[in-house]
Amino acid sequence: MIADRLDRYIARNVLATIFVVQLVLLGLDLVIAFINDLKDVEGGYGAFDVLLYLGLRLPWRFYQYAPVAVLIGALIGLGSMASNNELTIMRASGRSLIRILWSAMKPILLVIVTVLLMAEFVTPRTEQFAQAWRLEQLSGKGAVVTQRGGWQREGNIFYRFGAIRADDTVIDLTRYRFDGKRLEEATHAERAIWENDHWELLDVDITRFSGQRTDTQHHARLGWNTDLSPAQLNRLLRDVESQAPSELWAYANYLKHQGLTPTQPLLYFWQKMLMPITMASLVLVAASFVFGPLRTVAAGTRVFYGVIVGLSFKYLQDLLAPASTVFGFSPVWAVLAPTLACIGVGLYLLRRSG
Repeated sequence: MIADRLDRYIARNVLATIFVVQLVLLGLDLVIAFINDLKDVEGGYGAFDVLLYLGLRLPWRFYQYAPVAVLIGALIGLGSMASNNELTIMRASGRSLIRILWSAMKPILLVIVTVLLMAEFVTPRTEQFAQAWRLEQLSGKGAVVTQRGGWQREGNIFYRFGAIRADDTVIDLTRYRFDGKRLEEATHAERAIWENDHWELLDVDITRFSGQRTDTQHHARLGWNTDLSPAQLNRLLRDVESQAPSELWAYANYLKHQGLTPTQPLLYFWQKMLMPITMASLVLVAASFVFGPLRTVAAGTRVFYGVIVGLSFKYLQDLLAPASTVFGFSPVWAVLAPTLACIGVGLYLLRRSG
């Protein structure tokens, strides 16, 4: 009975501190982003619209800051209990270090479930809606969702897409058809619209190359026979990082089917799916700081080192991401390597603490 109360007490302290840290991080980010985005205020897009746009993006920001909030929250939560000698009393009464660590891990399970559900069902939709709403306010209804554009291959055909609108209208589409190594046909359409489960090209110019001759034709409307659906084009042109794990997996399989290397979608897929291990490793590092060589330093110093570790973790993942493309190793190792490093450091420091 007493053991269960202690478990709940540790879990409640850690979870409350993580929640407060997350609120502080989101608040600081909101203020900085609001000041930065005020430069976009013009016409019908005012300061209140900027605030509403940033509010729509809060789920995505929550997801991004969750690992850092877990690390700093666990540091402060366990650190405050250590400063009040509560952890010392627990250990003196026979409670093992592993049991205390498990009690601190329990609330992380709730955070992990929340983050995974948000990554799959919430953030992809709120991000797309927020971007569409913002650009529609700036440019009118049906504004461009993304200005990234993109290239895509389909057999012996190469496409270049300018952008896709909120109503699934593709803007500035160019299609190159090859016969072996020779360019056979180039087609440019001002836009493509999705009607009755198929694509229609509007304002189309087709240039055919035959030996030394070129023939050009213009069509006001022309059918577009392709396996690309609006959902696939959204995955292609939207920011890969904000897509749901299921979308990333489908996108990676599509790229494999096209004979392309799906490094980037697989990288973000594994980042999202391995989030539980990542957060657990960060809690382990936080506990090692509290029970290890930093147990006698001030709480502010522990938090400072925790922030350094969190930033180092992020920068290492950012460094390994392009390295997986250059050196050809699996993207899963770009995610697992920093996580395993955190686990190794945490276990080493906890072992030294006895």
